Amino acid sequence: MNDRHRSSAAWWTPSAHADRRPFLLGRNAIQAAFRRYFAERDFIEVDTATLQVSPGNEAHLHAFATEAIGNDGIASPLYLHTSPEFACKKLLAAGEPRISCFAHVYRNRERGPLHHPEFTMLEWYRTGESYEALMRDCAALLALSAETMKTRGFTYRGQRCDPFLEPERLSVAEAFDRHAGIDLLASVSADGSTDHNHLASELRNAGIRVAGDDTWADMFSRVIVEKVEPHLGFGRTTILDEYPVCEAALARPSARDPRVAERFELYACGVELANAFGELTDADEQRRRFEAEMAEKQRVYGETYPLDEDFLEALAIMPDASGIALGFDRLVMLATGALSIDQVMWAPVAETGR
Repeated sequence: MNDRHRSSAAWWTPSAHADRRPFLLGRNAIQAAFRRYFAERDFIEVDTATLQVSPGNEAHLHAFATEAIGNDGIASPLYLHTSPEFACKKLLAAGEPRISCFAHVYRNRERGPLHHPEFTMLEWYRTGESYEALMRDCAALLALSAETMKTRGFTYRGQRCDPFLEPERLSVAEAFDRHAGIDLLASVSADGSTDHNHLASELRNAGIRVAGDDTWADMFSRVIVEKVEPHLGFGRTTILDEYPVCEAALARPSARDPRVAERFELYACGVELANAFGELTDADEQRRRFEAEMAEKQRVYGETYPLDEDFLEALAIMPDASGIALGFDRLVMLATGALSIDQVMWAPVAETGR
């Protein structure tokens, strides 16, 4: 592709911008409506720093690294955050009871119709309230986005979802049984440990491939991606709830069943929109989980990220809370009918290697 042809298709050309502009105006309208929603419920909107000492400590999230040069000329590593979560929880520890945040976040190795290296995450937190309150927020915000766009339904790749219907609430164990015929929790113990051989046997019996070097987490993810997610959020939205504790590094265990955690994900039209937790506030347990995640990252990718010691110190005094991260651009896509995440971003990141 020569330079002349490349520039004619760029997002900033008048013809391309004219095609994208209705989606962008829709984005602004939805964002304004959401800001009113939170303000009416006494949320304080906060603005967190993008540069952090740790970008997050999940094994399969990839960050952008940089460095800060001090007045003494010495360089110190910093990262573009993959989420504003650590900073938001520090603000909860500082005493803020309800906060919301529209944050630009950065994830490497991700680009496609639903993925962008820089995107907008909407996060909000409620202290002293259960994560069921976040489920109600989700239902209200989905309906509000549809009302703002004057549409009766979300669409994506020919699939439809009615955001005005009450979401289906489905546990991960129920989803494994319904869509794959697998008894997931038979391979999880009350202390959160997992039985690799049992789950491998369940997968083979269900006709799902198992590789010799698969971990329990690899097998879990394969079932989610291949068997569960293709059925979620059609007709109405789905709340996929109660993940195994080992798949919820920042969530507290459920009081109902210690094998699972207070974590849910929200789906519409087969698209994952949000990830929510009843927040873990045990700093020692959080450190143990982060160290396990980084050991897995080292095993798979040959790299690790530092722990944010300030975050762990703040966690020790953070009150009970629930929190959620919603991919704002994806929601705008569904509400406006856009086919690609680039269509709902005012200035997409340039593609390299073209």
